[in-house]
Amino acid sequence: MRYWLFKSEPNTWGWDHQVARGDKGEEWDGVRNYQARNNMREMKLGDRGFFYHSVDEKHIVGIVEVIAEAHPDSTADDPRWECVDIKAVMPVKVPVTLDQIKATPELAEMMLVRNSRLSVQPVTDAEWKIVCAMAGITA
Repeated sequence: MRYWLFKSEPNTWGWDHQVARGDKGEEWDGVRNYQARNNMREMKLGDRGFFYHSVDEKHIVGIVEVIAEAHPDSTADDPRWECVDIKAVMPVKVPVTLDQIKATPELAEMMLVRNSRLSVQPVTDAEWKIVCAMAGITA
């Protein structure tokens, strides 16, 4: 299993929206960045990810799971754009802020620190464990 981080503006598509979709989940559509798209192409069923509220909040609020591998994005007219489907697994007990992540030396190389604008990014096994511990969960 691999780990990822999915960023979204909470007023556009927040954690509550994701949870409301239940087990059927939702397409992670609308991504128009090649690197983010390529990350989704690498995802496999069962991979887990952090659900991150961007813009004003800037914190991890939940855990999601990939339930459909890369397929054409239904919101795109161009076949180059693909997406995965994800479902909510659990909220974190304690939201983990970007400032907390940046202040943790073991997370200095995390993609969120080095390239915070990328909307879909990989998370290493070590980073996953550290952030989960900070969030008060085992996932």
